[in-house]
Order: sequence, then C-alpha cells, then structure tokens
Amino acid sequence: MNNMKIYADTSIFGGVFDKEFSTPSKKFFQLVDSKRITLVTSAVVKAEIEYAPNNIQIFFERYASISEIADIDERVLKLRDEYIKAGIVTKNSMDDALHVAIATLSRCDIIVSWNFKHIVHYDKIPKYNAVNILFGYTQIDIFSPLEVIDYDE
Repeated sequence: MNNMKIYADTSIFGGVFDKEFSTPSKKFFQLVDSKRITLVTSAVVKAEIEYAPNNIQIFFERYASISEIADIDERVLKLRDEYIKAGIVTKNSMDDALHVAIATLSRCDIIVSWNFKHIVHYDKIPKYNAVNILFGYTQIDIFSPLEVIDYDE
C-alpha cells in the first residue's frame, strides 16, 4: 500500500487512546507518518473532536495540519441524504452517513473507522456502494484499521 488516499473518521483519532483499539490505531498513524498514505479528514471530524478529551484534540490537531481537509458541499449533503433515504442509517446517524459521503466525493480509496454499527458493517457497506453507483459515483472500500495496517511477520 503506497500513497493511498484514506479518510479517517473521528473514531480513529480517539482509538489511539482506547485500550482496545490503541495498537492498530497507532500503527495506522505510523503509515501516515511514513507518508505511505495520504490522510483525509473533514470539518465533521474536527467538530466531533471538539467534544473529545484534550489529549485526543491535541492528537487530531497534529494530524489535521498534515491532512487533506475534505470539503462539505451540496453534492456531499445530497449523497448523505440519499444514504438516509435508502435506509442505510437513520437521521440519528446523519454524521456517519456524512463521513461516507465526504470520503466518496473526495475520491478516497478507503474509509477507516472503528464504527462497526453504522460504517464498517457487512450489511451497510454494499448498500453505501449501491447508492454510490446509482448516483454515478465510485464504490469505496470501508475497513477498520486492523485491515489496512502492516503486520510484522
């Protein structure tokens, strides 16, 4: 994996400080540090991080300064609404659908997330991609960091 464009949602930044997700989250950011991937984030992530503990906010700011910050425009909001209309997630999970829409329209190769309920879910991924195809967008791969990090063999 070299120079892939990967969108990281809010859970990835918090995962660095979570006992269960810390090791793979840190390995993911090592890929960013080694410039093997281009990190993409968004204003949605920034807004969600504002409510996180200070250590997560500081960590996010460190990577926001070297990330591509994806735009949120009418096309992104329309795609988010189409995901909701298709029943992939409800309006209560609007920001989760927004992450997928942002990553899709920013032409990211992959979304990484620890959100197994609304984003990294076997039943939802093909539905997100079906909507993408229906509206003329490319499919997007959605994984947890466990599936994109390097394993020392």
